[in-house]
Amino acid sequence: MSVRDEVVEPPLSRQLFGASRRAITIGTLLLTSMVAFESMGVGTAMPALVSELGAVSHYAWPFVAFLAAAVFGTVLGGRWCDRAGPKAVLLLAPVLFSAGLIIAGSATGMPQLLAGRVLQGLGAGSVTVANYVLIAIVYPDRLRPAMFGLMSSAWVLPSLVGPPIAGLVTERFSWRWVFFGLVPVALLALSLVVPSVRRLDRTEAGRADRAERAGRAAAPRRRGLVLAALGASVGVSGLSFGSQSPGPVSAVVVVLALLVLVPAMRLLLPPGVFRARRGVPAVVACRGLCAALFFTATSYLPLIMTSTHHWSLAAAGTPLVVGSLGWSAASWWQGSRPELPRQVLLRTGFCLLAGGALALQLVASSWGIAWLALPVWAVAGVGMGLVFPSVAFLLLRQSAPGQVGFHSSAAQMADQLSSATMIGVGGALLALLGTASRAMPLLLAVLALLGVLGALIAGRAPSREPPSREPSGIEASGTAGS
Repeated sequence: MSVRDEVVEPPLSRQLFGASRRAITIGTLLLTSMVAFESMGVGTAMPALVSELGAVSHYAWPFVAFLAAAVFGTVLGGRWCDRAGPKAVLLLAPVLFSAGLIIAGSATGMPQLLAGRVLQGLGAGSVTVANYVLIAIVYPDRLRPAMFGLMSSAWVLPSLVGPPIAGLVTERFSWRWVFFGLVPVALLALSLVVPSVRRLDRTEAGRADRAERAGRAAAPRRRGLVLAALGASVGVSGLSFGSQSPGPVSAVVVVLALLVLVPAMRLLLPPGVFRARRGVPAVVACRGLCAALFFTATSYLPLIMTSTHHWSLAAAGTPLVVGSLGWSAASWWQGSRPELPRQVLLRTGFCLLAGGALALQLVASSWGIAWLALPVWAVAGVGMGLVFPSVAFLLLRQSAPGQVGFHSSAAQMADQLSSATMIGVGGALLALLGTASRAMPLLLAVLALLGVLGALIAGRAPSREPPSREPSGIEASGTAGS
């Protein structure tokens, strides 16, 4: 090939934010930030909210309602995307989310608040799956690491400013404006996504539609998903309730929840997940392991800092901030290097996560050194920044057309279930052992073992023969329009 014939690939920034993809990229990031701000901000406002609308005994229910609805929305959104594409979900999910924000923000009692939280959960669960399906259609393989890196970075600003802004708004104005303030973000994201998915329709009528529609037609029919999704919602709600208020009654609830949840998961997860079979099952297992480790430790780290080392609430959140920064930096770094093998990044990230959980033993005990939480959790954040985008990349790469929604919803289900389970284990240990300084070292040891297990099965994540995917119309023409 002569120098004249060589194709010079445009920079990543031009390919992601060029004329053909700019609206979709920004809209996808806004949808991600919308969910992130809700997650970071509402928890800060919840004490004031519950004190006005209910009793402290009701504190867990707004979280349980959101989580149960998110599980249901995740499954239905994945099924809908596989059968008809992501367009309808991308249009409906922000509308549901916005309606939930308005209903919750104007609530005069706990029932209305819970109704709003259900709508928010349905929107948040389904929009995440639809984003994955949209990325599979619009972005070629070489751009997906960078796109997933951007999506991870979209959580950083909400993690840094979400809690203090929500606290300030709640103190100066009202907790209601924490909900109302997110409505413009959702509407802006919707205004960018609508024209993009309309253009996507016209493109699918050409090259991409042949591959996507053929893949949807060839995908296996899965019966009973709606009933299984309902069972999973009930099961995850039971696990979440048990983690919020451990005791004899909660133990019975957890057992009943598992009896409902286990059969449901057999339909909602690809066969072989619990054996980490090579390919997509191993990828889904990796998603569950990294979420269980990182998000469980993140949930209990402020408790360690406040109860064991007597830090203030504001100071106790500092390790979470540096962890988010580490996640963002590693996500950006891996996204700019699409040539790196993802299984190597996956194994390296799990090693960092396991090391972080293990090193927190030097913080969690009564004799521990409190300030070590900062560098230790920054390292764990780097590990998560390597693992999470790599899991998403490998999942899309190995999903045939017509199965992206099912596999994406399965990965999100593994995330939600494993996190709820391990947070429940932490609550049970606290109830049994009485203090954080006794319970947390044991919990962290279990989390470190999950990281080691993830590093061991990382090599199974890539399949031997990933399914081929024809380039979409946008993919084929995107460079020219950049």
